[in-house]
Amino acid sequence: MSSRKGANSSPRLTVKELDPETAVSFIRAYHYSKVLPRLTRCYLGFYRGGELSGVVSLGWGTQPLQTIKKIFPRHTLLTADYLEIGKMCFLPSENGNQYFGSLALSALIGWLREHTGCLFLYTLADGIMGKCGYVYQAANFRYLGSFTTSVYRHTATGEKIHPRSAGQLLAENAAFDGVAKRHWLTHEFCSMKGIEKINGRMFRYIYPLTKEALKILQSYPQYRHMTYPKEKDLSFAVRTGRRQYTEIPPPRFNREACCYNPQKCGGAQGGVNF
Repeated sequence: MSSRKGANSSPRLTVKELDPETAVSFIRAYHYSKVLPRLTRCYLGFYRGGELSGVVSLGWGTQPLQTIKKIFPRHTLLTADYLEIGKMCFLPSENGNQYFGSLALSALIGWLREHTGCLFLYTLADGIMGKCGYVYQAANFRYLGSFTTSVYRHTATGEKIHPRSAGQLLAENAAFDGVAKRHWLTHEFCSMKGIEKINGRMFRYIYPLTKEALKILQSYPQYRHMTYPKEKDLSFAVRTGRRQYTEIPPPRFNREACCYNPQKCGGAQGGVNF
């Protein structure tokens, strides 16, 4: 990757750590998902010509240690050995600009090498939102495969409800079923509330930040020749009964609906995000 000027004659990006208030405000204004990661180590701002043009949050997912151990089971790697991109979004003016995305990732990788001792940068592309991770492919990330994930959608409003935002609904579901706790909303409860459960794919990518990391990655032959996913690899299915799913076209979500996530809504829309 290169941070030199390209066809757009764009100046190099400057990377600075941001305070959480500034970063979260930008993310909620321009990212399609308002649900923020719980485990965030830092926020980085990407400036072009003095203007804040993008924000990346770095941290870990819900199972930090299990994630890295599952990827590299033969090595004793810890949470401190990698960081995960939680949110990455740019101004609407950069929408569809793969060059700018690659430029930002190049600057991010340079910052990580200078300011951290991490071996890897890990990230996910949200297939449910129709994202295959083209910006990561352009930046030469290694593709690690996919897994199935789920979200909920209110049928009347089109609101996307992330499982991490469904705490109140899960409590209602447990009371509805007369049990102490529910981890997923049941089909019967969802039918009563007018909520769909939709399955899709998440695509995993990783970038080695050091020679040691590259050596570790190359020692796992299953990751050597994996073909980058394309739109044909996206899949979507809606739950129609207990453990029953039917394939559907790409789902649409109403980003303005805030019945179940009012604290996470608001702000401008249309920024490019991954």
